Amino acid sequence: MAEPVRREAAVIRPIVDGDWDAIAELERDAYGSIGLSEGRAALQARANASPATCFTLDLGLRTVGYVLALPYPAFRYPGLERAEEASRTVPSAPEGNLHLHDIVVAGPLRRRGLAQHLLHHLGRIARARGDARISLVSVGGSEGFWAARGFVPHPRIVSAGSGYGAGAVYMSKPVRAPGAASAPAGAPRRGPAMHHEVS
Repeated sequence: MAEPVRREAAVIRPIVDGDWDAIAELERDAYGSIGLSEGRAALQARANASPATCFTLDLGLRTVGYVLALPYPAFRYPGLERAEEASRTVPSAPEGNLHLHDIVVAGPLRRRGLAQHLLHHLGRIARARGDARISLVSVGGSEGFWAARGFVPHPRIVSAGSGYGAGAVYMSKPVRAPGAASAPAGAPRRGPAMHHEVS
């Protein structure tokens, strides 16, 4: 197993205009081989819908990961055939749901704790917003990775023609208080090589 990256070396920050070339390349590298790459315009539209819940991960001067998350009704998910418009974003409520649309870490840096670092940051954002749950659509065989992080599958939510690919599963977990355990006892900790959610 690769050595973990020191968290203090990894900087999470809001997305800025100059990040989009790197984000589009990371997204294409992660999702292109499974036919789920959306392209730069769709990614930008999703981030513009909820800038406060989207961020990048830098190591030194290089962007090596990102998260796109947006408020979305529980047990529903953004369609891949269209980008979300800011005016269509559902505002958060006390029982709100924050949907993790994309989480990507550069291939050579996977399995080094960076995705977990991004997930912890997203959890802090969800708590600060007052969200009750975080949801996602697991793709590419990543359901075990997400289950090990406390996400529970909800079968039959993602339709066969959704565009998310065979075996896509809607999953969610409650937003926990700081320090609360996020994975069920005895849950496996290993995940597939592609350990991110795809939109």
